[in-house]
Amino acid sequence: MGAKLILRKKEYEVPAGITVRKAIQQAGLNPESVLPTRKGELVTGDTILKDGDLIRLVAVISGG
Repeated sequence: MGAKLILRKKEYEVPAGITVRKAIQQAGLNPESVLPTRKGELVTGDTILKDGDLIRLVAVISGG
């Protein structure tokens, strides 16, 4: 089944059993540019994904 990452309106299917950071990289995204959340709670990059996990990615905005 795997897990799903969502960034804005784009969805990325990723395998379960890997870290959030690895999943973000496999989706072709920069882990430093997004904040992963699950059920509204921030999760760390070393969190292991489980089957059916839905991770929403929030873009980090920086400026100067």
